[in-house]
Amino acid sequence: MNVRAARGAIVAPDDTAERVLGATGKLLGALLERNGIEHDDLISILFTVTDDLRSAFPAEAARQMGMGDVPLLCAREIPVDGAMPSVIRVLAHFHTERGLREVVHVYLDGAEKLRDDIDAAS
Repeated sequence: MNVRAARGAIVAPDDTAERVLGATGKLLGALLERNGIEHDDLISILFTVTDDLRSAFPAEAARQMGMGDVPLLCAREIPVDGAMPSVIRVLAHFHTERGLREVVHVYLDGAEKLRDDIDAAS
């Protein structure tokens, strides 16, 4: 069994708790599904948001999905001039049989533009 990490990001349509939590849930669900991650495989999940998102903690979406017993942490992204706004990012650590290059990183709803090295269909 290996310890791996999967990254992902999504653009929140606007800064309301409903939209931030909905976008986070969509991203986290896709990341877990595409990597075949079960609840007991999870080690920890780190969420970051850009400075313009202030209505909710993304970790709340994970708790609503039944992950309250998984270590969760939220933080702010570094406010770099010209950076894409309204972005929620996730870094999930988990146990898996997958090799390093088999981990699927997930970028949705406009966040695909953040990574030119990852296939947008992933």
